[in-house]
Amino acid sequence: MTGTISLTSTPVPAGVPPFIAGIDLGGTAVNVTILDANGTFLIDGLCEHPARSVEGPAVCLRQIAEALQVAVAQAGVSAEDIVAIGLDTPGPATAAGVLSQRGSTNFVHPDWAGFDIRGELEQSLGLPVHYLNDGNAAAVWGHAAIFGDEPGRSSVSAIIGTGLGGGVIEQGRVIAGSRGFGGELGHVLIPVATLIDSLPDLAGLDPRCNCGRRGDLESLCSLTAIRQTLLPHFLKSQPDHLLATLDPGKAATRVRGLAAEGDELCQAIFRVQARALGLFFDQMINVFDPDALIVGGGAIEAAASFQQWFLDEIRQGFPAQREEQREIPLKIMPNGDTAGARGAAFEARRRIRSQA
Repeated sequence: MTGTISLTSTPVPAGVPPFIAGIDLGGTAVNVTILDANGTFLIDGLCEHPARSVEGPAVCLRQIAEALQVAVAQAGVSAEDIVAIGLDTPGPATAAGVLSQRGSTNFVHPDWAGFDIRGELEQSLGLPVHYLNDGNAAAVWGHAAIFGDEPGRSSVSAIIGTGLGGGVIEQGRVIAGSRGFGGELGHVLIPVATLIDSLPDLAGLDPRCNCGRRGDLESLCSLTAIRQTLLPHFLKSQPDHLLATLDPGKAATRVRGLAAEGDELCQAIFRVQARALGLFFDQMINVFDPDALIVGGGAIEAAASFQQWFLDEIRQGFPAQREEQREIPLKIMPNGDTAGARGAAFEARRRIRSQA
């Protein structure tokens, strides 16, 4: 084993199973972690395996099984000791783990449409599978990493990636909603006019989301937003910038690194995203009054100094608040690249304990 991260030191109740696997399935890779009954993760960092999702469910399910074998070997446990699976995937999907009939950006093969990934994986592995979407799973981990098993706590997490996912934890439990679409925070509308007034260089910006909405959080705060909207907008005033010569997709992926190095144009783009998050989190504060606000995702997987700058910019985006709410903690998601797998495992553990 490469080390452990202790999640809780509470005694293990009688009958709680020994090992749970957390599986984070993306479009190109599957990441697996192993959680023991004490709440200790037996794998540090990523344990990735190719997902091959573009080849359809049959191939991808075999890849998941292979990835699980790699993970148990790395963790130093036996596959027979795994008694449950926590699974997360990108949406859209129902609370029961049935992918949308309209398909998904990450699951483009036609056989994925309406596919019951939770049920089919359960049958394939012969183990109970507990499902969350990836944003909710990451939110579960972020909450657990900060509060452990402490009851009665609440948090809101925004996960910035290709899109904008996230989740709301209330009284220690993720709000999945009646159909599994709870926590689709990227499609919450924000006051774009207020954002543009606060940043004059945004005049003329028309942020549109792939879902069809104008001015939701994802339309401003995502890698897609950088590629489709923000980078083209800022390059109009700086046509000689080095990113202007690159393919838009490749240019968008370089914005974070250049922002962290101090590039003014790229920092301006991330300032827009941070200020948009400030307006969004203000709405969440007034709806949920949470104990913590958490930001995660690949977009901010950078040096601590850049992360702190980004958090400070989010604070700058907050409208005036009640004195009692000004100091709600604003945190970076711990272990962000493994958040989905860890959250999926932790949620499966919670559900098993609730049934004991």
